[in-house]
Amino acid sequence: MVRVNVELDLPTGVELLGYERCGEGHGFEVKFPFPDFCRCDKCGHEEPANYEYKKTVYAVRDLDLWGQPSFLIFQPCFHRCAHCGHRQEHLAPFKRKDVMYTYRFEEHVLRMLIGSNEEEVGGRLGISAETVSLIVENQLQDDKQIDPARVIKHMGMDEISLKKRHKLYVTLMTDLTDPNSPKVLAVAKGRDTAAAEQCLGKLTPEQRAAVETHRVDMGKVYGPVGKKWLVNSRLVVDRFHVAKQFNDVVDDLRKKNHAEVQGGLVESRAEAVPRADVGIPSRPERFEAGGARGLGASVCRRARVEGRV
Repeated sequence: MVRVNVELDLPTGVELLGYERCGEGHGFEVKFPFPDFCRCDKCGHEEPANYEYKKTVYAVRDLDLWGQPSFLIFQPCFHRCAHCGHRQEHLAPFKRKDVMYTYRFEEHVLRMLIGSNEEEVGGRLGISAETVSLIVENQLQDDKQIDPARVIKHMGMDEISLKKRHKLYVTLMTDLTDPNSPKVLAVAKGRDTAAAEQCLGKLTPEQRAAVETHRVDMGKVYGPVGKKWLVNSRLVVDRFHVAKQFNDVVDDLRKKNHAEVQGGLVESRAEAVPRADVGIPSRPERFEAGGARGLGASVCRRARVEGRV
């Protein structure tokens, strides 16, 4: 038996109770603190909390562990209002209402959408494209507030495409100060100057002045915006965008030389080509001196003489 120690980065206030292997995934039983008082969502009455637990458990999708999905498992509880009898769920601090994935899983999905789309990300994570779309929509509706005391030295501006061959784009601003734990700071619809400025406007002037580098693609939007708003920052084009641009050029050249572009093949019988027409010597013993290189040189010389090269 092999024992492995794993250091878990649990959400704030969450305590680990146990671990269980769940098929091809990992389950972590957790608990979190409950408030002593609850306010009824229906009548507004506030009173000491009176919690009731369900017999089932929730398995909430979290960040992957060793390339496999992991889940935070807990028993949900409800508060029943003594004034009107309304029963409302006490939400876990690491997820939003009516979903089964954590906030940081949502941010992970957003980062995976860079250079990809809903269908591809959904297939890689084992979730539907509709779930990916819902995550993006929830992130857009959230009015993310950035801690004014947060120090941001390196940040990234990216665009994500929601669907293939559709002009549905979102601008993403990410804190890259800690490369091991990037943090999504702001999300805005579109990929134009207004979307980039909407994201940067959430930072204080002091935070913008403290940024040392901003990493963007090779488009015409984020560079000028960064120069205007991040006066002390240096623009960096990251390797992903350079490699993507290079691959796009190579792919375009490949398509231009595709057989369908050059023309279809004409089916006919194979015909023998006279040896002299390709520069092959009539006596095989002449190959021994130069080998394959001698043959290649002979063909090239013959082609040049005949005006083919």
